Amino acid sequence: MNYSELTQVMRRLALEAGEKIMQIYESDDFDVKTKADASPVTEADEAADALISAGLTEAFPDVALVTEEQSASHDQEVSTFLIVDPLDGTKEFVNRRGDFTVNIAYVENGLPVRGVVYAPARKRMFYTDSVGNSVEEEGPFDHETPGTTRPLKVSEPDNEALMVVASKSHRDAATDDYIGLYSVKDSRSAGSSLKFCLVATGEADLYPRLGRTMEWDTAAGQAVLAGAGGRVVRFDDHTPLTYGKPGFANPFFIAYAPGVDLKEG
Repeated sequence: MNYSELTQVMRRLALEAGEKIMQIYESDDFDVKTKADASPVTEADEAADALISAGLTEAFPDVALVTEEQSASHDQEVSTFLIVDPLDGTKEFVNRRGDFTVNIAYVENGLPVRGVVYAPARKRMFYTDSVGNSVEEEGPFDHETPGTTRPLKVSEPDNEALMVVASKSHRDAATDDYIGLYSVKDSRSAGSSLKFCLVATGEADLYPRLGRTMEWDTAAGQAVLAGAGGRVVRFDDHTPLTYGKPGFANPFFIAYAPGVDLKEG
């Protein structure tokens, strides 16, 4: 894989998809349908998926592509592939809360090594550069020419005063019980893969997820976090969260800055 080209293509497609999404988000009304798993899908999901899929297929025709909105792609058995969630946080989108993202990632031998997370309503973009280090771009988000970037690095956490981030739409008693095992200074909620990015920037130290997710929900965020020095492990045995699993379903997991003293759930 040509990582320089990959970074350029993923960044551009995320911005183009973000523009389409925001056009629909800012319109007076948009259609919301329900998928087989009872989750919502909008015309923004579908438009962004079509744009990103076409762009990735044109640029990297020999690389497998897995995308949330194309169920036929979920039957593949692959360990190296591109993976897309064109609109992560559809509930946030539908409720016009802003915490939704475009996620594009490249998984190599079971690990997400490159990714982009773009939150168009929040005007925040995080991605891995050509050598795998993570940055946040500060705008103005020209499609072809990156703006000023700043390197991302996870925090050096104080285990007596941790900053915790958790799901906004899927927080439950089990999550609160696990967070309660730590000495927490502050806890906040966020939607979509922005939670990984908050750990990557040092705005949070710990993000536990005790709930259903799919690999397209997490791959780009995990790549960004890894490029900032963070880790993502399975909740049950604290081994690395890997990709290319049957059906692309994830177990429960924990994303964290390495200085956090992880607790057994």
